Amino acid sequence: MEERRPETPAEANGSAAVFVVLGKQLKLLREKAGLNQREFGDLVGYGPDQISAMERGVRTPRPEFLKKADDLLNAGGLFTEVLPQVEEAMSRARTRHPEWYRSYAAMEAEAVELHHYNNHAVQGLLQTEEHARAVFAQRRPFLDEETIEKRVADRLSRQQVFQRCPRPIVSYILEEVVLDRPIGGRRVHAEQLRHLLDVSSMQNVEIQVMPTDMEEHPNLGSAFNLLVPKGHGQVAYVEAQGFPQLITDREEVRKIADRYGTMRAMALSPRESRSLITRKLEEL
Repeated sequence: MEERRPETPAEANGSAAVFVVLGKQLKLLREKAGLNQREFGDLVGYGPDQISAMERGVRTPRPEFLKKADDLLNAGGLFTEVLPQVEEAMSRARTRHPEWYRSYAAMEAEAVELHHYNNHAVQGLLQTEEHARAVFAQRRPFLDEETIEKRVADRLSRQQVFQRCPRPIVSYILEEVVLDRPIGGRRVHAEQLRHLLDVSSMQNVEIQVMPTDMEEHPNLGSAFNLLVPKGHGQVAYVEAQGFPQLITDREEVRKIADRYGTMRAMALSPRESRSLITRKLEEL
């Protein structure tokens, strides 16, 4: 059976070339300014993996980012002058997905609320580039290098949902074991934990951790996502062993949302969760 998976960002209309050129210019000016990716990211409010992705042309730089970059890197209008072309390219660019994924992908991109429960892995929207690459490299059956890079690029492109205007309300409940599994090794795992702290500091994002020593748990089933699409009621999305299910039945969605609400009440608060993540990072 052919493996079902999201396809890579469309490049047929030439929009990808615009972002590749911008990425090369961004890297050149950043290095000329004597800044590494983390230092520059701190100045513009992005993580180092996001900066890396933009410099390689696999993540679309948003207009507000380009305005900041132009000023901070003394680009003299190099980035601001091309804003109309960038916005046009963004409007043409589309991320293509197989039929089974299209409904969910479209709703995720425009959702006004996104809520996620993860019980064994860091959710895709939270993954760093290197963490995502390690995840795909460990998949069975094995993927070739080209496919891995395409999967990583697709995953990073979806993360633009955090910076979308107006920004959606986003929440996460992560089982504590997710913080303990060092996918990719110690260095990659440490960077992933730092990224969780970075994302959790965003005004529209809350991350909560469910302690492993909890004696009660309302959801011992699979991970799931809850979305509120723009102009529509809440839906749920689950996936097990590559078999996805988009749930729209109101009563079934209500049951999942009820379990999520109970878990939010039982989990550590966002502040306590940040403290736990920080402590685990320090212990590495």
